[in-house]
Amino acid sequence: MTPFDDRLFRGHSSVRAHALTLPGLDPMLLPVAPCAFDESAARAPSNLPVDRGTAMALAAAQSALQAADLGATDPQRLGIFWGSGMGGSASFDATCQALYGQHRRMRPTTVLTTMPNAAAAELALRHGARGASLTYACACASSAVAIGEALRALRAGWIDIAIAGGHEAMLTPGVLASWHAMRVLAPLREDADAATACRPFSADRAGFALGEGAAALVLESEAHAQARGARSPLFLAGYATNCDAMHITQPQAAGQTRAMRAALQDAGLAPSDIGYINAHGTATLAGDAAEAQSVAEVFGNTTPVSSTKAIHGHLLGAGGAVEMVAVLRALERRCLPPTAHLSGADPAFRLDLVRGAARDAPQLRYALSNSFAFGGTNAVLIAGRDH
Repeated sequence: MTPFDDRLFRGHSSVRAHALTLPGLDPMLLPVAPCAFDESAARAPSNLPVDRGTAMALAAAQSALQAADLGATDPQRLGIFWGSGMGGSASFDATCQALYGQHRRMRPTTVLTTMPNAAAAELALRHGARGASLTYACACASSAVAIGEALRALRAGWIDIAIAGGHEAMLTPGVLASWHAMRVLAPLREDADAATACRPFSADRAGFALGEGAAALVLESEAHAQARGARSPLFLAGYATNCDAMHITQPQAAGQTRAMRAALQDAGLAPSDIGYINAHGTATLAGDAAEAQSVAEVFGNTTPVSSTKAIHGHLLGAGGAVEMVAVLRALERRCLPPTAHLSGADPAFRLDLVRGAARDAPQLRYALSNSFAFGGTNAVLIAGRDH
């Protein structure tokens, strides 16, 4: 069992308190879920300085490709589909500090390090991908959209193999202060346990904890897999994306409902076929309420639901990819991860919430993952496993 699996199925939170002190501002105590990742040894194929997020992306993709064991591939038929909500935010924050705080010159490579498609470009260079190389910046839906669009490209026959996923490395002073100013982070007290700060679907929920990380999937067309004699028990079955077009921050249940129904139609499935829903579940008052309403409208109150953000934090653009990994782990083990710290669910929610401990699901065949973003973008992915 990997450390990720252990925390996922035991409901052990990675969230801790982080003290942020900036000149001219009151001290801030913030909930964060940092990733134990050392980017100092990372080497980008471009030989440019590498942003922390890009280093995470390179490491995640390398791990995924090693596990896939593809052998020789046609570079013309290999594509990169990547998502990130804030791109090279670590490098940009450091650049601003150097320019305005220390009055130092900028590196001539600053733009190349901070541009939103830096990770996708480095991934293409590292793996010789000469098919599509696309970056999606749709806030919290970014990597879910990247994975879904890769699925569409494979179905259309444009490519044979896709490296799809996303990254986010935003636990920097400027970014943390910006999110704190929005008042969406869970408040902390010095005498409280920061690990329980994020409580999705709880009656006393008060906001989320920011996380960081990266996840990559190797997707392959069925025809290409058959030609090389490969077979995986797991597959992507459906995808849909749409936009609320109503408000830039307030989620709309109607748009989420349309997206889930469209993903089911894309997969050729009925609501009753879905055995688990990995909710977007940010632990905000408005976000959880809208999602509980939309899930209940599509699935009723019998489909098990959990949010894993209380465990790994809200990874913004990387969230959809990391949560798809959680869905695939659930399908592999036929076990549903719990929503951590959910002791008192909001009584207004008519959902079957997985709480307390992981739940065995011996008949699990299909699972759905929701990603609902600022800007109104909704993305829904459905994964399945063979008997």
